[in-house]
Amino acid sequence: MTKRVALYLRVSTDAQTVENQRLELQAVADRLGWTVVTTLADEGISGSKGRDQRPAFNTLMTMVTRREIDMVMAWSVDRLGRSLQHLVSFLSEINERNVDLYLHVQGLDTSTPSGRAMFAMLSVFAEFERSILRDRIMAGLARSTKKAGRPSLDAHTEHRARTLLKKGTSINATAKSLKIGVATVHRIKTRMMAQAA
Repeated sequence: MTKRVALYLRVSTDAQTVENQRLELQAVADRLGWTVVTTLADEGISGSKGRDQRPAFNTLMTMVTRREIDMVMAWSVDRLGRSLQHLVSFLSEINERNVDLYLHVQGLDTSTPSGRAMFAMLSVFAEFERSILRDRIMAGLARSTKKAGRPSLDAHTEHRARTLLKKGTSINATAKSLKIGVATVHRIKTRMMAQAA
């Protein structure tokens, strides 16, 4: 059974053309007896853009979901996306639908045993990249000396607040006078009443 193939082409600037990519990929498909059912091109769009900003890529993924194709052919891995993590996410999605991938420059063809092995290695590296990132985030948080919440009230300010409250100054006036929060003064007054009881 012949493979139904979608060519995905992309260039980052309007000054570039996708024609060379198309000709090369079409020649490979012809040589291997694959049928190109559609050619999709995102021209002048960066690979760092998400699926929602790449109309041809979005169409490609819709075709994958509907199982309208058996293989995606692209010139190079960077035509699909700019990060290993995005590539592995893309590969996982097409793999779930039993759609293979052919990358011309990298010589990757997931319909072959060696291509599947390469896919497995990419998955391991992506997981490694994610765990390193997670470790860096946790280390950064551990190094952070910033404490959550408001700083504690110093003893001198609390003493002044207690003095004003004992004189009959209202909670709002005490807070305004000492430039502290109304809730802080309220807590001080509550503690004073509890101690007096």
